[in-house]
Amino acid sequence: MSDIRAIIGLGNPGSRYARTRHNAGYWLLDALAERFQAPLRSERKLLGQHARAVIEGRDVHLLAPDTFMNHSGQSIGALAAFYKLAPESLLVVHDELDLPPGQARYKQGGGHGGHNGLRDTINALSGNRDFYRIRLGIGHPGSAAQVVNYVLGEPGKGERQAIDASIDAVVETLPLALAGDWSRAMNRLHSFSTDKRPQ
Repeated sequence: MSDIRAIIGLGNPGSRYARTRHNAGYWLLDALAERFQAPLRSERKLLGQHARAVIEGRDVHLLAPDTFMNHSGQSIGALAAFYKLAPESLLVVHDELDLPPGQARYKQGGGHGGHNGLRDTINALSGNRDFYRIRLGIGHPGSAAQVVNYVLGEPGKGERQAIDASIDAVVETLPLALAGDWSRAMNRLHSFSTDKRPQ
């Protein structure tokens, strides 16, 4: 069995950002909350929207930080401290520039790759990078100078459909990952998310 006890989706709160690419982590949390009938509710002590879901017989925390992306670690740190969760028991979902829309990948450990939400999470966990991640592809604008406007912009219809398809694939494979069968989960996710790029 894996030791994952919490799934955290990164994003920016508020209607202004709800449909932007940077909020892909929120979109997956919403999908999980709906699939496993665990509605998210504001939890002041956790600085976020929180629920407890039962997935494959396991009690799992769901968290969408209400802090802005650059301060995601405040909420994640609060969750880890309150429930005494080790970094290795956290699964953080984030948008990924280096994958095209329609692709998603599991990963454990590694750096932040310039992602400010991951950067702040690592800082909040005292530099520990061993938490699990789900990387949701949003594509790259082609220039570093365009990245900020790109991630804070809305994807086109085809892009959003591809991202939603990858989210569906993650939801389907997540029980395997939580059961510790990472190889099958990754292989199945790869097969689901292949050729999901917008036409």
